[in-house]
Amino acid sequence: MSIVHPPIHFCSSCGAPVTHAIPEGDNIARHICTRCGTIHYQNPKMVVGCIAEWEGKVLLCRRAIEPRHGRWTLPAGFMENAETTAEAAARETLEEACAQVRIERLFALVNIPYIHQVHLFYTAALIDGVHAPGIESLESRLFAEADIPWREMAFRSVSFALRAWLDDRRAERSGTVHTTDLVPPTTPPD
Repeated sequence: MSIVHPPIHFCSSCGAPVTHAIPEGDNIARHICTRCGTIHYQNPKMVVGCIAEWEGKVLLCRRAIEPRHGRWTLPAGFMENAETTAEAAARETLEEACAQVRIERLFALVNIPYIHQVHLFYTAALIDGVHAPGIESLESRLFAEADIPWREMAFRSVSFALRAWLDDRRAERSGTVHTTDLVPPTTPPD
């Protein structure tokens, strides 16, 4: 399964129609403005979040939005222009869980080429233990390892990062950046 970017019909620079062709010196078809020549590149979206810990528990949010409404996830979301990945992780944690964090280190990188996304997760310390559901969350909660709602997790990238974090914690291992490439699921998500 491959998700195709939505087609571009008009140039965002001058409003003229675009054509779909391979620009000179390139090897991939792009949307090119027929008037001003602007090449409209479509690149993967960056999703950035935190594995935020407080007194041995991890902060999760129950989603109030689609996709995967009502499922649990790490606080994460799309990176904005003019911010670093660490700043995006802290901002998303504040927005989704009303929580202040101290970013520690990059922990996991998940490539999801079939939906044109890259997910990055940082480890972080919850500064004061305070959290609450943000506008995109129904609930926020600190979970001990035994209580993590694995069957209600929203995304495979989140499950991958959480399992790696728990494995490292049990092994008293640090410093590893975990990576994986996800392929389309063979069955639709429940």
